[in-house]
Amino acid sequence: MRPAVPNLIIALALATLCLVAPACGTQIGDGCADSLDCSPDGDRFCDRSASSPGGYCTVVGCDYDSCPDDSVCVRFFSAVFPDLTCDPQSEDVSTDDCLDDEICTIGGTCAPRLAEIRYCMQSCGGNGDCRGEYECRDEQLMIEHGGQPVLAPGDNRSSLPRFCAVAPDA
Repeated sequence: MRPAVPNLIIALALATLCLVAPACGTQIGDGCADSLDCSPDGDRFCDRSASSPGGYCTVVGCDYDSCPDDSVCVRFFSAVFPDLTCDPQSEDVSTDDCLDDEICTIGGTCAPRLAEIRYCMQSCGGNGDCRGEYECRDEQLMIEHGGQPVLAPGDNRSSLPRFCAVAPDA
């Protein structure tokens, strides 16, 4: 019969490894191999698409107030109409360049609301806050590479939260 102490040491070593290994992360933006790596409760999703190298722990279908701490709800569009321009500063305030079933993107084009998908993304202050192959998107990078935070009703765009998303050259 083997002593219980070595089994305890092995269990503690495995638990420690899980805390520091990227595949065992539980925070939004952590790397993952499957959704259980993100949350044993099943409330987070591991995005393993080509646009998320190493996987990305997230919550799908969020809103401005539903993401966990240290993350922000971000909308991405699968289709935009670059020939239909709009002014994101004045849309729905003083102008209505987009149709009722469209939204004016941060890049100044109309996009169908049905083409929108939302993800909780890791908040950041700079690229050092994001893991390798990811960038901290400020407003200019949002315009160039996509994604825009979902703001609370009445919020203006004066201080958009930044988020970690895959760098285009990754």
